[in-house]
Amino acid sequence: MNGRIDPKSLGKVVVLYGGKSAEREVSLKSGSMVLAALKRQGVDAHGFDPAEHSMVELLEGHFDRAVISLHGRFGEDGTIQGALESFGIPYTGSGVAASALAMDKILTKAVWLSEGLSTPDYVRLQPGFDAKAVVQRLGLPLIVKPAQEGSTLGLTKVKCEEDLQVAFDMAYRYDPNVLAEKFISGMELTVPVMGEGQGAYALPVIRIQAPDGNYDYHNKYIGNETQYFCPSGLDDAMESRVKDLCVKAYQVLGCAGWGRADVLVDSDGTPWLLELNTSPGMTDHSLVPMSARASGVDYDQLVLKIAASARLKASGQNLGDKR
Repeated sequence: MNGRIDPKSLGKVVVLYGGKSAEREVSLKSGSMVLAALKRQGVDAHGFDPAEHSMVELLEGHFDRAVISLHGRFGEDGTIQGALESFGIPYTGSGVAASALAMDKILTKAVWLSEGLSTPDYVRLQPGFDAKAVVQRLGLPLIVKPAQEGSTLGLTKVKCEEDLQVAFDMAYRYDPNVLAEKFISGMELTVPVMGEGQGAYALPVIRIQAPDGNYDYHNKYIGNETQYFCPSGLDDAMESRVKDLCVKAYQVLGCAGWGRADVLVDSDGTPWLLELNTSPGMTDHSLVPMSARASGVDYDQLVLKIAASARLKASGQNLGDKR
């Protein structure tokens, strides 16, 4: 992952942050830190909030590349990626199709299962669902969450059948596509992945220990009670197994640039994929920078590395081709 990057070679860079999703506040914090890091390194970097400025203004900015620090809808779901493809502005992260696929937890699970990768069993919930049938299939407790939302927004751990409808109603406020997922009790891990295709590789595994095992929005972004361990404390064989699983999960979705996979390891030592984030947070609570530090790469170096990976995906054209 090491290798010196000339900040001037990045050209005029736009950092896209903020946006219209429920994760706007986290995105603003991520993007402002990314923007500050680029400027510290001497990059001609500019911030751009799609919620406050039009796409016409983005096009008229004549940017050489875009660093995507948007989270959630309109930023992580292929929408902004499609606009950048049409504008011919190389961008960081996954392309249109992979972004849309990874954003939808139901479709992601379908792909992983088709490839033989372990992910908890699930049921798509629709209005009027049969709560008893869902519980019979998945057991209790179980997890209910929106299919296309991040940062644990709208997520509920359901402990009794009577609470399933309330959990569905909460998730449905965020997204009409809702899933119930088998609850896996075990060790929570997250694994950043960099690169693309056969060149994709995992950074060090992070083990997460949240208060009462509740890694919710507060414990992710606000509180300081959650503990993170990197090195993870896993033995070498398990660390390698988890890394290999996450790289494979990233590859089969067609991801590129960078991402982060969330995993649970049960009491039998089986790792289970939960989801894959194609635009991870870059705040002071975020995990990709923590993992990068453990591999000897500081925050500014990581941001430069991500920015340098920007390219157009639909045409297979990279920045060097464009110039």
